[in-house]
Amino acid sequence: MKIAVLLILCCCLFPICAAGYHIIGGEIYYKTLGLNRDNTRYRYLITLKLYRDADFTCGDRQGCIDRFENPVTANIYTVSGARPISTVYLTMRDTKPMRDTLKNPCLAPKSQHLEVAFYSDTIELPAINGGYFIASQRCCRGEKITNIYDSEHEGSTYYTIIPGSESKPYNNSAYFDKDTSIIICNALPFTLDYAAYDEDGDSLTYSLCNALTDGTNNQSDNSSVTPPPYNQTVRYIPPYAGANPVGGNPRMSISNKGLISCTPDKPGKYVITVCVNEYDRATGAFLGTHSKDILLTIFDCQTKITAKFPPVIMNCAESPAFDIPISNSSIAGFTSAYLWTFGDGTDTVTNSQTLFYHQYPDTGVYKIKLVVNPGLACTDSLEGVVHNYPGLKVGFTTEGLCKGEQIRFNDTSSYLYGHIVSKQWDFGNSDPVSIFRGEGGVSHVYNAGNTYPVSLTIKTDNICERTVTKDLKIYEVKPFAGNDTILAKGQQLVLPGSGGDFYSWTPTEGLSNPSVAQPLVTGNKDITYYLKVSDRQGCFGYDSINIKYYTGPEIYVPTAFSPNGDGQNDRFRFIPVGITTYKFFRIFNRWGVEIYSSPDYKTGWDGTYKGDPAPVDTYIWILQGVDFNGKEIMKRGTVTLIR
Repeated sequence: MKIAVLLILCCCLFPICAAGYHIIGGEIYYKTLGLNRDNTRYRYLITLKLYRDADFTCGDRQGCIDRFENPVTANIYTVSGARPISTVYLTMRDTKPMRDTLKNPCLAPKSQHLEVAFYSDTIELPAINGGYFIASQRCCRGEKITNIYDSEHEGSTYYTIIPGSESKPYNNSAYFDKDTSIIICNALPFTLDYAAYDEDGDSLTYSLCNALTDGTNNQSDNSSVTPPPYNQTVRYIPPYAGANPVGGNPRMSISNKGLISCTPDKPGKYVITVCVNEYDRATGAFLGTHSKDILLTIFDCQTKITAKFPPVIMNCAESPAFDIPISNSSIAGFTSAYLWTFGDGTDTVTNSQTLFYHQYPDTGVYKIKLVVNPGLACTDSLEGVVHNYPGLKVGFTTEGLCKGEQIRFNDTSSYLYGHIVSKQWDFGNSDPVSIFRGEGGVSHVYNAGNTYPVSLTIKTDNICERTVTKDLKIYEVKPFAGNDTILAKGQQLVLPGSGGDFYSWTPTEGLSNPSVAQPLVTGNKDITYYLKVSDRQGCFGYDSINIKYYTGPEIYVPTAFSPNGDGQNDRFRFIPVGITTYKFFRIFNRWGVEIYSSPDYKTGWDGTYKGDPAPVDTYIWILQGVDFNGKEIMKRGTVTLIR
């Protein structure tokens, strides 16, 4: 079976002020373009490849970034560490996506999405003895790497060598030309062709070597400028090392043909460095070393293959068709096969977990079976039952829509391939009501206007059950004719009717218009008016108001009261006739201390002072108001408190 492998090339050098944690690999190499015009220098095309995790957004410690930086830098050194030219700025020329998904029927599907960017520039260098180093360095490598300490602050150095004038200054360096995203699974053997390409056909040898840090301790995200020799390595976490970067059984190795092999034993992210030594095939002379880090991500791909779908499938659809939807929620590999046996003499094999429909020939109960990965060792199966009795329509209509009246609910449900055996109503404001087959509709009274979720649940003799819910709007008028009122003879009043859309007052005597909400009342005798209020839906209600007439304007005040809790004459209050505004109502004891004050004549004094019962005594009161003619009225007097 195919075991794919996740290959991620780790942090390369990034200049400019950018966080490099999303850069997971890279390498730098060169191609000789020939001599310049005056034949004094060789022209070299420098190429830097950087890789990033295209699904990466944020790191715990290094922040967020989702793009390649541009430009990036490289530096040229002689073997003595001198810099013959200034820093080279490499410009991005192209990018390419790399995607891979683990396509194995027995393993959990894993996906990896990477991206590679290509940077380049052309430089000119004279041939010198010992040649040149081309290096790119920076911090940092990324977070939570398994085999090195403090990886988010650990630097990187990548380099390649231009041979000297004594050897082959016109050389073309080897480089790794396989830009792919590959999945590696823990505890499973893998091999990876990681051979480099050399345009000159030079002889190449390979080894797993130490990853190099950038030679600084600044732990910053800036590019480093450190001359050769490059021998300062990252700090490996034991038992890991450059020659044993992953562990496993067998441990990772690379052949002289560039074939990497291993059986890893722990998921995680590992820095792996591959070095390739280049020899002139004609002379056997050593030309240089080219290195590249790999950030290898090892996934835990193992999974328990589990067949899973609803064990009981009910086709109680309203449509009478015999095709039923079947879902598949199995735990399986990316390329798992699914064998369905439908119990009607037919079966099918699919490679998809997408919902599909199966057409049955008739009604009935069918046994259904699912086998995941039939014929493989990693298989599982599950059986279930299909009840195929469609044609169940559930619905109801209503009659009435007003508060306080009987609302009629008419069941319109029907069942094509069976019988309805029970019904249950839920009116949205009370306990459900069960109605068995043969009984007609039901009625219900709502005591308040509102929107109620009314539902009807139907059960059939074929174990089908369906519920339909509708929002029912109950309308309510709230008639208000006004509070009972005392008027002075000759005083007019506007009745404060409200609560609906239409109004009707009776009797009509003394009213300016009995068909409006707020007619004007003119009269001199006691009367009760009745108000009918209705709305546009036809809902209605009643209220009334009593009007008494006294000679006035006047304020009638009692001379005594007895706050003893017997419900009679427990409060001292006045009766205003024709008074429209009350400025104050105050009560004083015989020593002139104010013990009560309120503009509310309806409440009155309850015979207490500061929460305690006031003593039996005679008290002085004073009140002031304005009558309906605009005249100010002032009254004074005494009242006796009796217990």
